[in-house]
Amino acid sequence: MSEAVIRVLDLAEIEALLGWAKAEGWNPGLADAAPFQAADAQGFIGCFVDGVMAAGISAVRCGAAFGFIGLYIAHPDFRGRGYGKRVWDAGMAYLTGRTIGLDGVPEQQANYRSMGFVPDYETYRWSGTLEGRPHSEICTFDAVHLPALIEFDRRYFAEYRPEFLLNWLALPRQTKVFLRNGVIAGYTVVRQCHEGYKIGPILAADFGVARDLLFSCAIEAKGEVLHIDVPAGQIEFSKLLDGESFARGFRTTRMYRGTPPSFDAAGVFAVTTLELG
Repeated sequence: MSEAVIRVLDLAEIEALLGWAKAEGWNPGLADAAPFQAADAQGFIGCFVDGVMAAGISAVRCGAAFGFIGLYIAHPDFRGRGYGKRVWDAGMAYLTGRTIGLDGVPEQQANYRSMGFVPDYETYRWSGTLEGRPHSEICTFDAVHLPALIEFDRRYFAEYRPEFLLNWLALPRQTKVFLRNGVIAGYTVVRQCHEGYKIGPILAADFGVARDLLFSCAIEAKGEVLHIDVPAGQIEFSKLLDGESFARGFRTTRMYRGTPPSFDAAGVFAVTTLELG
């Protein structure tokens, strides 16, 4: 009889789980594993059958009161045998006592509702090409910006996330910071993925800042396809993308179990990553 073991994943195993995500068509970044692990080294969990990973999940703790579920995948060779449910239960147990968020695809939302998750807002993936242009108030991230950027980021996310940001803002990802009279008014990150580039987050004080950050990111993509996960409530920003011939595709719904976190949703023009929120 096969033995199933639940345990925390190491970096190579997180990379393998991201490989599964690629096979599912989720198009992760080429260097996502290390910053993901930095967010919570204990928050990536696998079920192993006779030493082989059968299913995995990310259940990342953020601050004292929030957690986020993502990368919930069972390998095709092991589906229908309950191993996915085992990592789900382990991830939820790890996040006990916290508000838990996730981005659910339409076919799974009824299942999440049955487990106490309540829809909050929809996110659409926009994909297209864009001719980049520089902006005099946008610079490349430097370590000197980090303390202020961590404070800025907290306005637009559920909790402080300094360990994650320290890694997410680093190369090979490119980070652009909008400085208005020396004060951060927005920032964004662009990273190469298996197909094209993803931009996320775009956090900005207003639409104009978000627009200028978007065009600045396009410089890094060098004409390749850009993918951006935009909350449905960002109507003006979505119209901008539509006007630039971006196509609206993949849809998810942000859902929470517990009291939804407090942050400035109006300044979230693109989410960081569907895997971590």
